[in-house]
Amino acid sequence: MKNVQEKKKLALIIYYTFSNQTAKLVHHMRKGLREEGINVETVKLLPDERLSFPLHSIQRTVAMMLKTFFRKRVRIRPVDGSPIETADLLVLAGPTWSYNPSGPVLYFLDQYGELLSNKNVLPVISCRKYWRSHFRYLEKKISSRGGTCLEPIVCTHNVSEPWSTIGTFMTIAGINPRHHAFMRKHYPRYGHSPVQLAQIKEKARDIARSFV
Repeated sequence: MKNVQEKKKLALIIYYTFSNQTAKLVHHMRKGLREEGINVETVKLLPDERLSFPLHSIQRTVAMMLKTFFRKRVRIRPVDGSPIETADLLVLAGPTWSYNPSGPVLYFLDQYGELLSNKNVLPVISCRKYWRSHFRYLEKKISSRGGTCLEPIVCTHNVSEPWSTIGTFMTIAGINPRHHAFMRKHYPRYGHSPVQLAQIKEKARDIARSFV
């Protein structure tokens, strides 16, 4: 029997959540990692100016889509970099905004990307369907700072297109699709299903077993 207990591995989850969907993924991922004996810390990226959900405006929703399509950064509050330096695994989680990482995640990469040097970074992406451009940008940005971008965990909204896009737009604009009989038929829910959340937890357990 060992006299000294081995130090547990540390996973640090850095995330931004706009509509709480990424927060749900992070919650279940944290549970899965901890069940396999991994220490888990989380850092939530907080914009300087709060971004409200929903936006309660079609005009504001269209404006946000255009800004995010061109990768407009959203300034965040300062982040303590010390946990990043000591983590054995970094998880970078967030939603896809107009094919790209969210503005707060982009700002984090700009300001703190040097801390990712020599680190394995696991992207966790919450999206409708269109995540590949998001991932490619993360991969390019992380590798340019000397980190290694791992294959992503992608969790899509469990609704077929074009209803996913239409329903998501309506929800962000503050129009509940389920209040309209036609949309309710094609768009039963916003976001991730309980089955998907359970799958994320199991994936986290698999990841934990691979590097304990």
